[in-house]
Amino acid sequence: MSTVLFILGVVFMVLAIGVSIALHEVGHLVPAKLFGLRVPQYMIGFGKTLFSFTRGETQYGIKMLPLGGYISMVGMYPPRPAAEGEAGAPRKKPNLFQRVFGQMVDDARSQANENVKPEDEGRMFYQLPTYKRIIIMLGGPFMNLVIGFVLIGIVLTSFGIATTTTTVSEVYKCIATAENADQTECSASDPAAPAYEAGLLPGDTITSVNGIAVAQGEWNKLTDVIRENPGQPVSLEYTRDGTIRSTTMTPYLTDRPVTDANGYPVKGADGEYEMAKVGFVGMSSTVENLPQPLREVPGVVGTQLANIGNVILHLPQRMGDVARAAFGSEERDPNGPVSIVGVGRIAGEISAEDSISVGDKFATLLSLAGGLNLALFAFNLIPLLPLDGGHVVGALYDGLKRTVARIFNIKNVKPVDTIKMLPLTYVVVVAMLAMGGLLIYADIFKPIQLF
Repeated sequence: MSTVLFILGVVFMVLAIGVSIALHEVGHLVPAKLFGLRVPQYMIGFGKTLFSFTRGETQYGIKMLPLGGYISMVGMYPPRPAAEGEAGAPRKKPNLFQRVFGQMVDDARSQANENVKPEDEGRMFYQLPTYKRIIIMLGGPFMNLVIGFVLIGIVLTSFGIATTTTTVSEVYKCIATAENADQTECSASDPAAPAYEAGLLPGDTITSVNGIAVAQGEWNKLTDVIRENPGQPVSLEYTRDGTIRSTTMTPYLTDRPVTDANGYPVKGADGEYEMAKVGFVGMSSTVENLPQPLREVPGVVGTQLANIGNVILHLPQRMGDVARAAFGSEERDPNGPVSIVGVGRIAGEISAEDSISVGDKFATLLSLAGGLNLALFAFNLIPLLPLDGGHVVGALYDGLKRTVARIFNIKNVKPVDTIKMLPLTYVVVVAMLAMGGLLIYADIFKPIQLF
């Protein structure tokens, strides 16, 4: 494994993450400015500012800790109601929540609104119509969705995906039965493989089976006909050295593992592989990267989003699995959650793997970056503050509240004050930091094994 290539893979992924975060914030910034909001800051990272410049009303910059990014919009939260004792303030005893968390909420509100100026009236976030607030908050995740779609689309349509083709890679001379499954050489008593008897050779490309045309990537279509016709003659047309040929073979009835839609063997409730009596001819296919039509991209993106959603829905269980693997003897789930460290490590290992071609490495890294953006899209839609989904829920609730007020002619409706959810926000942040810490530990000391 080349150290230089490993580092290049890590650098590529760090840059991909940085660009993804920057464009996520652009997704918030553009609609905010289009809707007339004043945006004092657009920052990548947190902590001390390393570099910045100002254009118009906005300071753009990069901070020391590359752990995310943000834009600051004036008036994210409505001003604090008049304090008890002030003119127009209701005189009632503070409840437990107000006593315990009131100062915390007030401090956070003051910090969030410290940039508000008198001329910002009508240009503050909480004053916008509901649909505009939702568009602004969904702009970031939507940008990640677009990036993921584009990157995965490039991989599928330009580089292709590994596909079992109808080109024969190997033809077996005999058929292994249950009794001789472990032997490596054919004996005189072993039945001859139908494909061998039919004269097929490695490199032959099958074009039709029983008069049914099969395209280059339709190996499963070919094998379905073979499996369904044990003991029945099956006609084939194939090309060899540019010449069209034909032959007939009779699939041998044998026990073969049941496979799922992806071609993987299926295990039963007892943990053993499920077997079925099917036709078998004794040949295997080559695997090639076949470019896919553009219409296939939405389906692939949808499948990835469904898988990511499943991880998020079962996140406590998945984190438990990570903890058991990190501090025990279990292996990490290759489809489980990883940290930024884990993503960088995976990128480095792929880049340094000698058995992967340069084109396949680049395609895999692009696909990894695309999947990362889809994960950012899905994760940010979780309806909890401080995530974008939490702000969307707050805007929807405020819109519903105002709609009900209009229907029943209720006057002086106060805006929904999401800053009061700050204690829950802190809980979410602490949980996210804890999960991030566990994942980083696991990715360093018990990483996912790819090779």
